[in-house]
Amino acid sequence: MSMKNKMAISDIYFAGRRVIARVDFNVPLDKDGNITDDSRIVGALPTIRYLAENDAKVILVSHLGRPKNGPEAKFSMKPAAVRLAQLLGRPVLLAADVIGPDAKAKAAALKNGEIMMLENVRFHKEEEMNDPAFAKELASMAELFVNDAFGTAHRAHASTAGIADYLPAVCGFLIQKELEIMGKALDNPERPFVAILGGAKVSDKISVIESLLDKVDTLIICGGMAYTFLKAQGNGVGKSLCELDKLDLANELLAKAVAKKVNLLLPLDNVVAKEFKADAESFTVPSDAIPDDCMGLDIGPKTIELFSEAIKGAKTVIWNGPPGVFEFERFANGTHKIAEALANSGAITIVGGGDSAAAVEQFGFADKITHISTGGGASLEFLEGKELPGISCLTDMPSGCDCSNCAGCH
Repeated sequence: MSMKNKMAISDIYFAGRRVIARVDFNVPLDKDGNITDDSRIVGALPTIRYLAENDAKVILVSHLGRPKNGPEAKFSMKPAAVRLAQLLGRPVLLAADVIGPDAKAKAAALKNGEIMMLENVRFHKEEEMNDPAFAKELASMAELFVNDAFGTAHRAHASTAGIADYLPAVCGFLIQKELEIMGKALDNPERPFVAILGGAKVSDKISVIESLLDKVDTLIICGGMAYTFLKAQGNGVGKSLCELDKLDLANELLAKAVAKKVNLLLPLDNVVAKEFKADAESFTVPSDAIPDDCMGLDIGPKTIELFSEAIKGAKTVIWNGPPGVFEFERFANGTHKIAEALANSGAITIVGGGDSAAAVEQFGFADKITHISTGGGASLEFLEGKELPGISCLTDMPSGCDCSNCAGCH
């Protein structure tokens, strides 16, 4: 999937027009409701600034958390609206509802360059159901739709895809950047091209592995899912995460790697413990000697050396999923060393959202990574080559049209 033939924010004339912009402000909050990481808000600033500076009347919509039964104060967009206003240095109005009278009155009263935010769109169960009537109500407040929420682009919800049935739809700068950087890495990578896949389950990443086997020179498999591959090779894995019903599949994937001349690397040694606990006593064992009463929780020094060498020689590296339980300091060394190897590689480095992005931030290497994706699930589905509903719904560029008011002649 690419932005080819899809309309982007720079293709549209915005002055004086009401624009609903879907952003991903699903930010983490502490128990007092304070934002602990505002990177998703920061990521959307270029699009919001562009709209406001081009005299659009900006209506922002986002979700936050997983409210279950309608409006809940702890899931209000208020902290995000306050933080956004601080970052922009200009007021951001917050509506008291989503498609109710307050939202509609505030939207109608907006002046050119003003910004408002609707309340949490997931206060309505119709959002995740992609209910057409709800999408139509959202759309009724505006004349144009800008999607800049890459983190939810893989979800066909009312505010990410359904709304595009009623309004001309273009992508914002963040989605454009995500697709251009990841698209180039997958379609025309500088080689050697190395992909690192971690995480718990093979079943979550079967399609990703199969897709990458057609593209990469080296595929590193680590994290919990590595133990399914090690077991498939005849090793005992003790109490490690292992999908016994996926052993045949693991062997098929190993055979495919050989057939496609892909260098598939698995852990040589592992840091193991008898319990899944932060302070569990740990020791390092080779991959063919994991005791029956132990579980693998991180990669060992020989593996770190093997993986780091592969990264060192790469020109393009994509990383999705940590090699160990980095939330526990005792089992964070492997993740720290992989992040460090990426930071020092000199390669084009792309970190695919979620835990990997959190790890890069935590260990202080974020500024040395080429691109950190804002979407965990979306970046994973992009790697699979799947259609992302929040992208496929965008308006196609009219053939032969070179006007600056495309949405007006849509």
